[in-house]
Amino acid sequence: MRRWQAILLLLTSFAAVARAQLPNIVVVLADDMGWGDPQSYQPASKIPTPNIDRLAREGMRFTDAHSPSSVCTPTRYGLLTGRYAWRTSLTSGVLDGFGPPLIDPRQDDTVALLLKRSGYRTAAVGKWHLGMRWFDKRGDPMPRRTGGFRPGDDVDYTAELRGGPLDVGFDTFFGISASLDMSPYCFLRNRSVEMIPDMPVPASRADIFSGLAAGVRSRGFRVEDVLPRLAEEAERLIDQQAGRDEPLFLYMPLASPHLPVAPVSPGSSRAGLYGDFVFETDRALGTVLEALDRNGLSDDTLVLFTSDNGGLWHWWDFRAADDGGASPRTARGDYVRGYGHQSNAALRGTKADIFEGGHRVPFVVRWPGQAAAGTTSDALVVLTDLYATVAEIVGTEVQGTSGQDSHSLVPVLQGSGSSGRTSAVHHSSRGMFAIRKGNWKLVAGRGSGGFTVPREIDGSGGQLYDLAADPQETENLYGSRPEVVAELEELLRAIRQ
Repeated sequence: MRRWQAILLLLTSFAAVARAQLPNIVVVLADDMGWGDPQSYQPASKIPTPNIDRLAREGMRFTDAHSPSSVCTPTRYGLLTGRYAWRTSLTSGVLDGFGPPLIDPRQDDTVALLLKRSGYRTAAVGKWHLGMRWFDKRGDPMPRRTGGFRPGDDVDYTAELRGGPLDVGFDTFFGISASLDMSPYCFLRNRSVEMIPDMPVPASRADIFSGLAAGVRSRGFRVEDVLPRLAEEAERLIDQQAGRDEPLFLYMPLASPHLPVAPVSPGSSRAGLYGDFVFETDRALGTVLEALDRNGLSDDTLVLFTSDNGGLWHWWDFRAADDGGASPRTARGDYVRGYGHQSNAALRGTKADIFEGGHRVPFVVRWPGQAAAGTTSDALVVLTDLYATVAEIVGTEVQGTSGQDSHSLVPVLQGSGSSGRTSAVHHSSRGMFAIRKGNWKLVAGRGSGGFTVPREIDGSGGQLYDLAADPQETENLYGSRPEVVAELEELLRAIRQ
């Protein structure tokens, strides 16, 4: 008996040593932050971003990184599973605050499940927006929405939530169910609502900063308190990590700077309230970095900062707003032009679009001892690549179809080679596809496929751009390069099948 006890103790010791050699992993995902918001990406940015810029100085900054979709829900699915979300039932748009679970743990592996199998403590803090099982007051599960965002006044908020973070690999969760402008306006902890939302919220979409969908909120819940509360929760988790044997995976999908624009202290930027909200988003990242420093964890932690899609606060074509200049869309355009800050820098398009401004995002990785400080990479990256990267770091095999659209960035980060990614599929809010290979980008349709007008143009044809010569996508070469069009159409068809 003593011999088996000694063997068990030895194996336990080996496992503890192996866990101690694995890095903590912290992923901070901004919501609607554009490629041109951080000063490390656009020096002309009118927004101070000292913490993103610190990561860039201390790690590797990627200049050709893309979200798998130009809107929220599908990007979150892709980041956690390593699969494009258009392979699921969600082929356009996003879930609302009461949508059913998009991730099915019987079929989908996730970064959290993968790391949990490898001995990690896993925590999610922030905006989930991947659905969970809510029940109405009759006890029936809430279905996928068919119209606008639902208010949720018929929901049983005492029922235990299922199918959310705790069912896809996270030990703990604190945050909100969907975007900050979607009901329910309340905090969730693990499987429960922290405080029952019993106060009605009228729709207020006319305000370009503080517009909300109709819904219900908890007493005392204020949108401007959400970002500081998320930062406090993340800080607490990191403080608890000091002295633990198991490494930490912290997934921190923020709700900012997505609408409503809700800075606590206006006046911190030269880009108005939106700029102030970006500054405070950067400050939340700073809270995480300072907690790692304070607890002696920085040297043992991989930190990734990125965004779920391009920025909304960018100039676009407002001809669709035939309202005498009174719509929120027109007002946002006037606001952006007035401050002279372009959230997506010189890129064409905005959040939701198939153009580069819709899906090219900031992507910075600090991994001490592995990724050289102050370096820049032009490697083609998609946020789905997190899954394969993490699998290689911990030495775990991928499972099922998860990771099928993922390539490990470990060789790129270590400066030893390529990820092997030669192409990327882009997807707009309306379900328009584009395929990227080398400098060529083929859009399978005409129009933006998102918010910028014209959104969709009927008829045959598409768009072809040479991003090396024309990064602003101004010259459509679709009719003059049929051989490139044919090659990329076949590649897109093969990937989709």
